[in-house]
Amino acid sequence: MGVWIDTDMSVDDVFAILLLQGRVEIDGLSLGFGVAPLPRARLNAAGAASAFGWSFAMTQGADRAVLGGQEHATRILGETGIRSRGKTLPEVEAPPLPPALPALSAWLEAQEQATILALGPLTNLAALALARPDLLPRIERIVWMGGGVTSGNHTASAEYNAIADPEALAILIARGVPIRMIDLDACRRVQIAEEDVTALRAAPGPNAGLLADLLGGYLDIALERGRPTMALYDPIAAAAVLRPDLFRFRSVRLDAELGGLHTRGRTVVETRHPDTHNAEIAEDLDAPAVKALCLAALVEAA
Repeated sequence: MGVWIDTDMSVDDVFAILLLQGRVEIDGLSLGFGVAPLPRARLNAAGAASAFGWSFAMTQGADRAVLGGQEHATRILGETGIRSRGKTLPEVEAPPLPPALPALSAWLEAQEQATILALGPLTNLAALALARPDLLPRIERIVWMGGGVTSGNHTASAEYNAIADPEALAILIARGVPIRMIDLDACRRVQIAEEDVTALRAAPGPNAGLLADLLGGYLDIALERGRPTMALYDPIAAAAVLRPDLFRFRSVRLDAELGGLHTRGRTVVETRHPDTHNAEIAEDLDAPAVKALCLAALVEAA
C-alpha cells in the first residue's frame, strides 16, 4: 500500500519526497498553492522530477484557499519558494497536469486504509472532503506538517500551512478526518547546521552539489536571522510516515482559529477531556535518529 503526497513543492517538500522515494510506493502527488503561487509549484515539481527521476503521477489542485485568499511565503523563501547558494533545480517546461480531485478520488476508491502526507495548506484535501465525503472513511490518517502547539512562524500565533487556509483545516476536522499533526514544536527538535551542508557536498554523485546548495540556501534562512541552525520541517512529517516508531504521538482535541484578530490560523490543541479528542500530535521524537534518516536520504539522492 502506497502513500499520496499533497504539497506546495518548496525546498523542504523536495527533501521530504526524497526521503520516501524508493522506500515506500508513492501512488500520486497533488500540487497546490502555498509558499509560492501554483504555477511556480508546477515548475518546481517539473524541475525536481527531472533532477531526481521522479516517475509517479502528478496532478494539479487549488490555486487559492477555500475562501479565495492567496497567502504566500515568498518574502522568506523568494519568488520560486526555493532558496539556494548557487545551483537550482532544472528550469524545464511544466507540462499540463490533470486535475487533482478526480485522481485523488480514484486512488481512494481503491484504498481501504489510506495514508496521505500533507506538506502544505490543506485546500486540496478540504475540496475532497466537500466533494466526496463518501471516500473519507477510506483515509486512515492524514500526516500533516502544519500547525503549532505553542506558537507560530508566519505570525506569532499561526504556522504558515495553517494560516494559508485555516478553513480547509476546519473542514477536515468537522468531517472527522483523522489528522496526525507534525507541528512546529516537533519539527524544531531536528536542526541542521553548516557541517551538514558540508557533508552533503562531499557525497558522491552528480546531485551532491545541487542538494548541498539547496540545503545551504535553506539553512541561510536561519543564519540571516542570527541563528546557527535551521529546523528541518517537511522531512520530519515524511519520517513520521516512514518510521512512526521514532515518534511518540498523543491524542488531542484539535481546532482551527478562524476569527481571531491576532490569532487567525492558530491550531488550538486541548489535551484534556479524552472524549473530545479528534487528532494526534507528535509529542516527542528521537531527534538524532530522525535527523540521520533525513540526511541519509539526501546523500543517497546525491
